[in-house]
Amino acid sequence: MKVFLITTRILFLLILCFWVPVFVMGGNGNSTLSPPTPSAVMGGSGNASVSSPKPRAGIGNSPVSSSRPSTVNIGVLFTFNSVIGRSARPGILAAVDDVNSDPTILKGTKLKPIFHDTNCSGFMGTVEALQLMGDDVVAAIGPQSSGISHVISHVVNELHVPLLSFGSTDHTLSALQYPYFVRTTRSDYFQMYAIADFVDYHGWREVIAIFVDDDYGRNGISVLGDALAKKRSKISYKAAFSPGTLESDINDLLAGVNLMESRIYVVHVNPDSGLEIFSVAKSLGMMGKSYVWIATDWLASMLDSIPPADPDTMSLLQGVVAFRHYTPDTDQKKKFMSRWNTLKHEGTAGFNSYALYAYDSVLLAARALNVFFNEGGNISFSIDPNLRDMNRSTMRLSSLRIFDGGQKYLQTILGMNFTGLSGLIQFDQEKNLVHPAYDILNIGGTGTRRVGYWTNYSGLSTVAPEILYTKPPNSSTSNQHLYSIIWPGETVSTPRGWVFPNNGKQLRIAVPNRIIYKDFVAKDKNPPGVRGYCIDVFEAAIKLLPYPVPVKYVLSGNGNRNPDYSELVHQVAENIYDAAVGDITITTNRTRIVDFTQPYMESGLVVVVPVKEEKSSPWAFLKPFSLPMWLVTAAFFLFVGAVVWILEHRINHEFRGSPRQQLITIFWFSFSTMFFSHRENTVSTLGRLVLLIWLFVVLIINSSYTASLTSILTVQQLTSRIEGIDSLISSTDPIGVQDGSFAWKYLVNDLNIAESRLVRIKRQEDYANALMLGPKAGGVAAIVDEQPYIELFMSSTNCKFRIVGQEFTKSGWGFAFQRDSPLAVDLSTAILQLSESGDLQKIRNKWLPTDDCSMQINEEDDNRLSLSSFWGLFLISGTVCFIALTVFFCRICCQFRSFVPEAEENDVEESEVARPRTGRTPSFKDLIEFVDRKEAEIKQILKRKSIDNKQHHASPSSDGQHQSPA
Repeated sequence: MKVFLITTRILFLLILCFWVPVFVMGGNGNSTLSPPTPSAVMGGSGNASVSSPKPRAGIGNSPVSSSRPSTVNIGVLFTFNSVIGRSARPGILAAVDDVNSDPTILKGTKLKPIFHDTNCSGFMGTVEALQLMGDDVVAAIGPQSSGISHVISHVVNELHVPLLSFGSTDHTLSALQYPYFVRTTRSDYFQMYAIADFVDYHGWREVIAIFVDDDYGRNGISVLGDALAKKRSKISYKAAFSPGTLESDINDLLAGVNLMESRIYVVHVNPDSGLEIFSVAKSLGMMGKSYVWIATDWLASMLDSIPPADPDTMSLLQGVVAFRHYTPDTDQKKKFMSRWNTLKHEGTAGFNSYALYAYDSVLLAARALNVFFNEGGNISFSIDPNLRDMNRSTMRLSSLRIFDGGQKYLQTILGMNFTGLSGLIQFDQEKNLVHPAYDILNIGGTGTRRVGYWTNYSGLSTVAPEILYTKPPNSSTSNQHLYSIIWPGETVSTPRGWVFPNNGKQLRIAVPNRIIYKDFVAKDKNPPGVRGYCIDVFEAAIKLLPYPVPVKYVLSGNGNRNPDYSELVHQVAENIYDAAVGDITITTNRTRIVDFTQPYMESGLVVVVPVKEEKSSPWAFLKPFSLPMWLVTAAFFLFVGAVVWILEHRINHEFRGSPRQQLITIFWFSFSTMFFSHRENTVSTLGRLVLLIWLFVVLIINSSYTASLTSILTVQQLTSRIEGIDSLISSTDPIGVQDGSFAWKYLVNDLNIAESRLVRIKRQEDYANALMLGPKAGGVAAIVDEQPYIELFMSSTNCKFRIVGQEFTKSGWGFAFQRDSPLAVDLSTAILQLSESGDLQKIRNKWLPTDDCSMQINEEDDNRLSLSSFWGLFLISGTVCFIALTVFFCRICCQFRSFVPEAEENDVEESEVARPRTGRTPSFKDLIEFVDRKEAEIKQILKRKSIDNKQHHASPSSDGQHQSPA
């Protein structure tokens, strides 16, 4: 479509040229036209002069060339009497003067600017541009109009003349379709992304675009829509008007816009007529509180051009936020601004950023031309082969000649890198100036206040861009900062950005027309036509909002069956309804197409089954303990009995006797401690310590056993062969699902349950009937539904049914709104307020019963005591037993070492013959026999041994005394 429009435009303009005299030498043509005096102004030393055509050397394809000519023509094309033109013209003249007066730039070559005025007309701009191309210019500065740039770009592409535009901000001009178009200002692409970041920073989701309906306006707003979409925002309405439209038409346009929901207006128009928008807006009362006006760079350029500010003009703009091209405050810029008053001519405007871009455009052309000459480039032109056959045409297009060095000159321009008045002049791969940045201005009082900057490097910031470029890029949300803004109505609080429209339109609220569980939501004969728990929650939340919300409830469903809730959510997404209120479950698939509020009811899928009372079992006394618990307890009884027997056997006659009697004693003592009825007394310290700890363990075990058994025998036990969702999946029994519930698709798609097993439950009484019949009689084995429904169902059936297992999904109920609806956020806050104040629970108590039917099936499993609850006690008891045995055996070993020499000495006394003897090593049997002997006997033997030893040592000394006299 764009190609068609451009082609049509070119053909139209070429036809127009038939009526416009063009300065031409027709070669061998027979007819000539005497050219009129053009209104072009030549730069020189600031004096304007009319450019005249001069004869060209060569005929036909013979080129005209010079290695480094004394004068080079550059074309200048813009609207003289415009905000941008009045500021750009002094900048261009100053640049030409500076280049021509500085011999280091072009080394003797002078620039000769040829000015053409487009007169704010696309037609005249095109005609003037074609005339300009006939003056053998090596480059063209301008135009400021994006529409004219689109047309002229085709001409310069053909003639190989670089077009350096300081005012055409339409981003589509950077396309590969226009290779000779070079933008020396910032592209609207970056400005629209800056506005999108600004909108997202304040949390707004919808804006209304007000723009002029031309290439500049349409393409800029198109980029804004793309940028907002990446922030999950959008342009809710595009209010376009044609250039030069009447004030009455603007009034009608804004009056219609004022009836819409969004209060964020982005104004993208031309600086020469943009103020009319705000004048009309103020007359309509659209410059007060709750309104936000964002203007692109046109407004800042216009305000900068009229110093001092006009009070009447500023009164129209209070609270407006404007974006402006950022140019660093370099010494070059300050020096240029100090001489600005001497540069201005009569009728020119004040200084704005376009003066800097115009100056840099001329400087770029001159510097690149110098490099072009240094690299051997020549200025030469040749006839376009495509126009050769048109020499005899009355259109006389043969004056449009190709710049032979244009391609090389273009590459030289794109490769330049220097610092100009507007900042760094360097181009990226898409021919855009690097480091795009914008000032963000807040208009108030009699001037503007800068509240921050935007760069594509770090987003919104209060730090100057040149400082940001010295740091690593950081565009995270937490790094976005702006100073406070005074909004329209002189308020500092950020406007909400939207209101309910003043056109009397009510929100269309879809309400499911349920036929079961009507306590949640149902049709009502009285206003507002619906009732139920969900409706009361919604109404209570609406009342907490700081603004009125007119609503109209629309029932969804035919009243014969529950509506399909997924289809209801799709209708909200497709703008059939504005929202849906009811028992709507928040699921993953639904959140992809709509926005939900904060859940006001917790929900989740559960399994409900019919149950029967379990008869008491003759083996019920075994249920309090699990099998491992029984085995470990029995083992510890025997272990403790054996330990006590070992500790008491040597000193306590009650633990002695025949082996059979001692074994019976161990068993009897062990298990009699369970009832604290053991008759044997313990006399050893270690035995008493072990028994004390064990009796404490037995006390705990007995108490726990008694409590668990009591619970099992006194609480009603219910049984069902379905124990939860896992056993239900593994079976082949039919499953009941509420009609219209999301559970149907969840069971089929997520749990892979065959759809043939699912049975739709359409009426509330069918729940009980289907469960009571069972799968063999045409019913179902279980019903899968959300917990709020099941709780209401069980309370209505006197708890004849039970929930098995746990919730196998976690979700909640919420109100569904269209994507990016601000009402969803505000209602979520209101729901949280209801929850915190307790009003949400009060509404629930009003509509929903509180009967407790939460007892689970097979609760004896929960009452069983496992080893994990008592392993600490067994560990303590076992540790004490081990320590006691260790001490006991240490004492035994010491006694045994003292006891063994006694036997050896008895052997020695029996044989007094002086012969060698061999010692007998004590055996394990000797140790066992030693342990089995009473400790009193051992002590008596050791005592006797000690006396004998004393007598034995005393005998030799006595014998010696008697023999001494002999």
